[in-house]
Amino acid sequence: MTSGQHELTTDADFEWCFEAVHGVSRTFSITIDRLEEPMAGHICVGYLLCRIADTIEDAGHIPAETQTELLDSYDRLLDPADDLAVEQFMDDVEPWIPEETTDDWEVVAQTPRVLETFDALEDEPREIMREPVRELVGGMAMFTSRYADEGGLRLQTVEELEEYCWYAAGTVGTLITGLVARGVSTERAEEMRNNARSFALLLQLVNIAKDVETDYREENNVYLPAEWLEEENVPVEDVTHEDNQSGVTNVIKRVTRRAENYLDDAHRYLEIIPEHRGNKLSAWAIPYLLAVGTMRELRERPEDVVRNGDVKVSRAEVYELIQTFEDDVSRAGVGALRSEMAEKPLHQ
Repeated sequence: MTSGQHELTTDADFEWCFEAVHGVSRTFSITIDRLEEPMAGHICVGYLLCRIADTIEDAGHIPAETQTELLDSYDRLLDPADDLAVEQFMDDVEPWIPEETTDDWEVVAQTPRVLETFDALEDEPREIMREPVRELVGGMAMFTSRYADEGGLRLQTVEELEEYCWYAAGTVGTLITGLVARGVSTERAEEMRNNARSFALLLQLVNIAKDVETDYREENNVYLPAEWLEEENVPVEDVTHEDNQSGVTNVIKRVTRRAENYLDDAHRYLEIIPEHRGNKLSAWAIPYLLAVGTMRELRERPEDVVRNGDVKVSRAEVYELIQTFEDDVSRAGVGALRSEMAEKPLHQ
């Protein structure tokens, strides 16, 4: 292949990666759309690397033991010192790809393409991304192994919940921070790292609170701490049973309050994040504010999570928020939007 052909192939691969992100995550696609190059391409590829592992870990139809084996093999692909062939990984994972392939599983099916695009990145951003992605993959393998006998995750304590949140989202925060902190002062980079955990745990805890019903029915995972469910006399296997709606609702409220504890430090992260190398404040402020809006909805109607599995910010409010950022919104403006969205939907 000539260098010109390689450039064309890489461009096509990046284009496919951007399309793939739009298929698998509404929220992250908003982030990618707000970024400029080179940050957009780096974050896009990094997210897809994580999504491959996340899809395998969430797959309720794959035995836990096999999930762990697949995740371990995927980690080996990310290790430059390991010689595992990507073809071997694909041979192992392909029998588990559903016949009616979803957008998530299409990304898994295109693992070689994602890895080739990752390898085409410049050395520095690629190596910044590698360690947190591998930490995520290793953490997910640890959890699937830990609960192999249950056939799905059954988190026991709030400490374990936050441990899981770290591997699922905190590692992604480390990846993002590593990329955007390049070239800033040591003090500023350190403060960003200190607040990145809060930003990630805020978003992940909100997702867990609003997706209880979906996580159990589609993935056979229960992230609500068993110790909190036990206090409400709710058996872990009956989190979606209508007789337990009141107790589960109380636990959802507790998880939401736990998420609220991270709001201020997450906001600080936005106050100090630099806008350079294609990074934009709005790319991270929008998901933060959507989390604020979702917590408002969870406070007002937590019972809807177990009644119909649908507590989220309306499309109208999402649209209004995005339109608001079409004009330059200052860091102080983000604070004003936070206050407004905590009280009522933005489009009202």
